[in-house]
Amino acid sequence: MLKRNGNRVESLRRRLNRVNAVRTRVLDEVKFIRSWAQNPLRTGAVTPSGPDLAARMASFLSPSPRSRVVELGPGTGVVTRALVERGFAHDHLNLVEYSADFCDLLNLRYPGMTVLQGDAYALRATLNKPGGFLAGNAQQNHLLDGIVSSLPLLTRPEAVRHALLEEALELLKPGAPFIQFSYGLAAPVKLTGRGVSVISSEWVWKNLPPARVWVYRKGH
Repeated sequence: MLKRNGNRVESLRRRLNRVNAVRTRVLDEVKFIRSWAQNPLRTGAVTPSGPDLAARMASFLSPSPRSRVVELGPGTGVVTRALVERGFAHDHLNLVEYSADFCDLLNLRYPGMTVLQGDAYALRATLNKPGGFLAGNAQQNHLLDGIVSSLPLLTRPEAVRHALLEEALELLKPGAPFIQFSYGLAAPVKLTGRGVSVISSEWVWKNLPPARVWVYRKGH
């Protein structure tokens, strides 16, 4: 009898967890739609990235005891969760988010993690804010182990995209990845500089809409 009751309680707990997960997903989508309606060029997507796409983005990074990884445009924290599940500690990450509402949500979901409200297109200045990896650091270049971006790059002029990538590669250690997903058929930033390479993942068909992950690197 006790065992049967225990099984019922466990079954009920699993159902409640599934209901809560669906509820959280719906609320996140509502937040994204509201943010998109207020500023479509900033938000880009109407819904958050799916967990399969987030996991694929995180797969290009491996944690180490002193990792410094920056996430651009974390939104509701789907990719952030994938990075934590990948093994990155809270102090390994700086989250750069433009929306004050999303910053509040991220601080609630990931207490103790550095959330910087600022402009990813002025990345060096944003990372020099209190708590940022560059703040008070004499070394301003080649410091980061990775940058993961969910920014809607294709809504921006090509010159702005190039400027972001160039600044990001200056901040990254040689060979460290700049990771960007895109719904487009071609690379979101065309290569122009010498020594820069780019590869793409397979299509992540479970994401809506399907997307690919593009990884840029620059050597010494």
